[in-house]
Amino acid sequence: MSSTEPTTPDSHLLGAADIRELAAAFGVKPTKQRGQNFVIDGNTVRRIVRAGGVTAEDAVVEVGPGLGSLTLALLEVARHVTAVEIDPLLARHLPTTVASRMPEKADAFDLVLSDAMEVTELPGPAPTALVANLPYNVAVPVLLHMLETFPSIERTLVMVQSEVADRLAAKPGNKVYGVPSVKANWYAEVKRAGAIGRNVFWPAPNVDSGLVSLIRRDPPKTAASRREVFAVVDAAFAQRRKTLRAALAGWAGSPAAAEEALHAAGIDHKLRGEMLTVEQFAAIAEHKPKAE
Repeated sequence: MSSTEPTTPDSHLLGAADIRELAAAFGVKPTKQRGQNFVIDGNTVRRIVRAGGVTAEDAVVEVGPGLGSLTLALLEVARHVTAVEIDPLLARHLPTTVASRMPEKADAFDLVLSDAMEVTELPGPAPTALVANLPYNVAVPVLLHMLETFPSIERTLVMVQSEVADRLAAKPGNKVYGVPSVKANWYAEVKRAGAIGRNVFWPAPNVDSGLVSLIRRDPPKTAASRREVFAVVDAAFAQRRKTLRAALAGWAGSPAAAEEALHAAGIDHKLRGEMLTVEQFAAIAEHKPKAE
């Protein structure tokens, strides 16, 4: 029997032996450069699917499917799964693994060979959910790109480095609250959805992992564009230990102009960026001084 064929009704999911066997058969060597750590535990991938609230109505987009551990668990439940994979070797073999282990779902699966940061359209139905074990080194930009590019995504569940999960879910006033926190809040209600141990991965990473849930919401009501608001956020946290008056001086044109904009937005110029909500950043963006 080949390494891609299940041996019991439940064994279409990939366990540790399956992952190692597939990797050896395909000549796959996980690289740190691409943050490749494959999940080897069926209970963990099913837990991720449950935490993502995936239903039979969902069209799911998965980023970085690797050898297919999470992909197969998603196909158990979802109406359709589209996986985005940057590694040509992994991308070449994943459809075969899906067809071999879950032949009844082969037609419900699409694969896109691409850098997720460059994806602007997807085959199949518009995605309603994003569920992914994101490569740690690009997790935040990939997440924000997908949320911006595909507004049909209503629910997101990502597994990221624990520290990144803390930053994404942090609230104003928290010491790790920063650019990822504010920008994620532009799109969604964000919260931690659990922790994942190192022993469910091969190879085991040197850091702990965390689950983050994002439920889409309307962005703040503002006359400023997303880009304009994000420019304020970037400026405020580029020098996060400085007061907003000082940190936003370059953005506004001068410290005095920054203070004027803050006053117009109803925000104390002595505060730091880490104390502000996304709505407050939007208010500041609305009052950017006109260039003379």
